[in-house]
Amino acid sequence: MNTIEQSGVAAPPHQRLWVAVFIFCFLGLMADGADLMLLSYSLSSLKTEFGISNTEAGMLGSITLAGMALGGIAGGWAADRFGRVRAIVWTTALFSIGTALLGTTTNFSEFAVIRFIASLGLGAEYVICNTLMAEYVSTQRRTTVLGTLQAGWSVGYVVATLLAGWILPTHGWRPLFYVAIFPVVLAFFMQRWVPEPASWVAAQAQRKANANANANVSSGTVHGGSAIQLIFGDAEARRMFLLWSLTAGFLQFGYYGVNNWMPTYLEKELGMNFKAMTIYMVGTYTAMIVGKIIAGWLADRFGRRFVFAFGAFGAAIFLPVIVLLNTPENIVYLMIFFGFLYGMPYGVNATYMTESFATHARGAAVGGAYNVGRVGAAIAPAAIGYLASSGSIGLGFLVMGAAYFLCGVVPLFFIREKLYDPQG
Repeated sequence: MNTIEQSGVAAPPHQRLWVAVFIFCFLGLMADGADLMLLSYSLSSLKTEFGISNTEAGMLGSITLAGMALGGIAGGWAADRFGRVRAIVWTTALFSIGTALLGTTTNFSEFAVIRFIASLGLGAEYVICNTLMAEYVSTQRRTTVLGTLQAGWSVGYVVATLLAGWILPTHGWRPLFYVAIFPVVLAFFMQRWVPEPASWVAAQAQRKANANANANVSSGTVHGGSAIQLIFGDAEARRMFLLWSLTAGFLQFGYYGVNNWMPTYLEKELGMNFKAMTIYMVGTYTAMIVGKIIAGWLADRFGRRFVFAFGAFGAAIFLPVIVLLNTPENIVYLMIFFGFLYGMPYGVNATYMTESFATHARGAAVGGAYNVGRVGAAIAPAAIGYLASSGSIGLGFLVMGAAYFLCGVVPLFFIREKLYDPQG
């Protein structure tokens, strides 16, 4: 199958093409999720080898999220400008090579700088894969497919957990990062086999026609110009951008704060040994996979807004339950149920967001809103690190619960669903 990246001509329609696109995007998000979790499982080893504090360890998580935020914003713009597939290939190569180089670092500063650079690719790939997939799947099954796609991240968590349990105790943390070089192979095949979606090709042709005609504004909607003009030149796009930025900030403040520190919480504050902790985390991530898939299926039948809010409120309630009511007998059940709930908003998030913006600005708007939120969320790991130094990690989790609650409130009351069809 020929790509259209150089020719700019849409590939012939094929009823099974979206399945191939799904496989590539799923593997890409799986690598993305695994890469992100490698840091979480390496924190204790890094603290020992580099002699860093809890606050500095938390800063590594915040540096990662800051890089992902900037990468996601730039990646969304690049996807609109140069193509979804081409941007995915570039960003996969960036985070894969960058993460592998972490295994060669000798101090905290080197690790932090290289982690930031690699994180630019991590953040960009997440946004672009979701945008690409949304433009290949019909509205009737879009959330089911994208919810299943989100499970790729959780599968990546499981892969990282299994790798950490196998590699870390025997070989140390450096080989754990070296394995991140393998996604480069995925990028090579995706470049050759996956075409750009027809909606992007059409929008690109319209952009060029508008530029040639020097007609950038029509009926109050901006169809040309910079990403800022595309988003803020239209009142509805601007409103959606601001609401999604706020929602994404609360979602990621809770999600990444918990994600970054949960392994350490189980190991240090609940007294689990490393192998037992990895088993508990595999159970949690498996439940998250199921939660994302079921959330996608439910959202196609009962609405994006309701299912998103249900998952957010459920996670908000269960974080205090885990911290305040855990016992050796019930912790496994609490972790599994929590994993199901806190996966649900992400099972709906990608579809809900991409349907809020028109094609010509979708990449920039989704990438911008999601990653403006990620800038705010970048303080979460460091905040928990600070609370861990002066109190406990569990105290930080109570703050994360409040963030999840606010994450459910904003879309429930202010964000309508299905505003645009990404295939239109």
